[in-house]
Amino acid sequence: MGCYDRRDLGLLLLRLGTGGVLAAHGAQKLFGWFGGHGLEGTGQFMESVGFAPGRRSATMAGLAETGGGVLLALGLATPAAGAAAAGAMAGAAAVHVPNGFFAQGGGYEYAASLGLSATGLAVTGPGRLSLDHALGHVLDRGWMVPTALGITAAATAAVIGARNKRLRESVTVEQEMLFEE
Repeated sequence: MGCYDRRDLGLLLLRLGTGGVLAAHGAQKLFGWFGGHGLEGTGQFMESVGFAPGRRSATMAGLAETGGGVLLALGLATPAAGAAAAGAMAGAAAVHVPNGFFAQGGGYEYAASLGLSATGLAVTGPGRLSLDHALGHVLDRGWMVPTALGITAAATAAVIGARNKRLRESVTVEQEMLFEE
């Protein structure tokens, strides 16, 4: 394998697989590709599960998944790419938590797996078979990892917190309406 070792090949395979799945998943939201519902349909769904406004939420999730996935696959800006994808997957996992862990029952297994893989790549780096390496790691510095993950964690916590608040308020309103009947 010349100057590349098995770690580089393993990171390449992990980046291509994780990044490809994330990019396709995001393209469903943004463009309606691969059987997706596009921004309109995804926005309606996002609104129905508490992410408001729905279209903006769908756009942000789609950009994080598509952009993060493409960048991970290329091994470019790996800390930011992994953090963006992980944040989107944390939001997806929040929707599925009430259904338990396993994806078969609608749980958060799939979103958690993609989010953890993206986070692992952000922390580990892309390896030598990457654009980051070819460009001298100008977009993959050590300080970028905690910065990207920290900013994403704070933004994700705020978005999920606002969603959870909206859901609690809607349940309270529904209970009040039932009580009045």
